[in-house]
Amino acid sequence: MANSTLQDLPPLPSYTLTPRPSMIPGVPDVVCQLLAPVIAYWVVSGFFHILDVYDLCSQYRLHTPAEVLKRNHVTRWEVLRDVILQQIIQTTFGLAMAYFDPVETIGREQYDITVWAQRLRLAQGYIPKLLAAVGLDALALGEKLHTTYPQLSGALSGGAYTTATFAPWEVSVAKFIYWIGMPMVQFTVAIFVVDTWQYFLHRAMHMNKFLYTTLHSRHHRLYVPYAYGALYNHPIEGFMLDTLGTGLAYLMVGMTVRQGMWFFTCSTIKTVDDHCGYAFPFDPLQHVTSNNATYHDVHHQSWGIKTNFSQPFFTFWDRLLNTAWTGGDVSSRYERDRIAAQKKVDADTSAVKASVVNSPEFNAERAKQQARSSQRQVLDDRQGGGARVIAEEAREEQEVKQSLRRSTRRKSGFDAKAISDRMAGTLHGRSPTILHAD
Repeated sequence: MANSTLQDLPPLPSYTLTPRPSMIPGVPDVVCQLLAPVIAYWVVSGFFHILDVYDLCSQYRLHTPAEVLKRNHVTRWEVLRDVILQQIIQTTFGLAMAYFDPVETIGREQYDITVWAQRLRLAQGYIPKLLAAVGLDALALGEKLHTTYPQLSGALSGGAYTTATFAPWEVSVAKFIYWIGMPMVQFTVAIFVVDTWQYFLHRAMHMNKFLYTTLHSRHHRLYVPYAYGALYNHPIEGFMLDTLGTGLAYLMVGMTVRQGMWFFTCSTIKTVDDHCGYAFPFDPLQHVTSNNATYHDVHHQSWGIKTNFSQPFFTFWDRLLNTAWTGGDVSSRYERDRIAAQKKVDADTSAVKASVVNSPEFNAERAKQQARSSQRQVLDDRQGGGARVIAEEAREEQEVKQSLRRSTRRKSGFDAKAISDRMAGTLHGRSPTILHAD
């Protein structure tokens, strides 16, 4: 059997291109591509914010609420404002770039799959030579298997099949390459591009004093990171680091709009997770890659700020260039920061209590005068029922006073009616009104 040549290959199918329909009717895919990361950002960070506010899963927190309050040098409102600004810039830039992109089309899928099948057929031509290098006669072996295993025989014979079409396994492998293999390669390369871009730019912002003080220092006002502060950056830094980095990766690997949507969304979720402030043992994002909340949190501390530059996926650049934290166990450093923050909170609490204790006593007579003056103004509003309002308040005040008197008697332990009833039982039928106080 002779090896396959271009002339022996099954022909490529024809195709007709048509515009790709939107995933959501009436909403262009590019809009979904730009909105999906924003929605994912606030959904995921909102989840972690709920954990923060209600102090849930506190056993997995890297920092205490006292640290969030005392160690950060920026308010939550300022963080929220700057994140929204960055997302507006990011979305606007994406829309501007999409304006120049050609319309995505469909209809060529089967053609591209057939191209991969042809490549597989041509690659089989090298099998006899490779087997001959280890002393095997592939052609003779193919002849023996021709009857029982015709597809294997054709592959061993260098892609020489008896049919004029592709073998079923060739079509299956070609589909796998087209639908799964190539997208996996694209995502892997894109991750490498983003990690490389962000590592070197991030590191430069720490090594260059001007870049740090002008741009990157804003992000490091969060010594205790939390989820929705992940994109808290100077607008220029946010554009350079995140928007350009992921955009460059997207263009370099030739992703479709929908692939880009998934890539941008996954990158966003990973960035939020790295800043969430929780070390969950059941969070897959913190175990699939070596970069996680614990790793990145070291970079946000004053003693680790010039280490652990890698983000958002892997840490290979830190390891290769010796910028990973090498100080060993950091638990004692974290404990020191927790204690210091708690002392500040306790000091503030003591100061507030002292201010209350030392505050001047209120002037009762002055308060009565203010109340009478206010009531007179209410009475002047006859159309608004001022007299009725004052009467209702007087009745409510009287009811409150009576309620307070009753509660005072109960607290004192004296219940005349109960004592009367008990005494009546001991007087063997004598009138219980002897001690009745009603």
